[in-house]
Amino acid sequence: MATALDVFGDKWTLLLIRDMGIFGRTRNKEFQDGKEGIPTNILANRLKSLQEHGLVQRKPYQNNPPRFEYHLTPAGKELIPIVRSMARWSADHVAGIRIPKRTQK
Repeated sequence: MATALDVFGDKWTLLLIRDMGIFGRTRNKEFQDGKEGIPTNILANRLKSLQEHGLVQRKPYQNNPPRFEYHLTPAGKELIPIVRSMARWSADHVAGIRIPKRTQK
């Protein structure tokens, strides 16, 4: 458990996994436009960490200037049921929480 938490146990990492796997976001601007407002330095750090741990692949979509998309690897996709379970738990046990329909599957 401690090892898993070292890899993806902070708020921003799990939100990025959710954004990619459930909301279909793949680009920096899409992540930054999320309602949580991830700071750019944290975004860059978390995406790099997710790549290093084999949970995300970075793919270029533009050369000049260089821009990249981020996609979950098979290992990253395995975390989606965990993210959904955490969302359901929050809705069941924290007042005022609503789960968007596409998160509920």
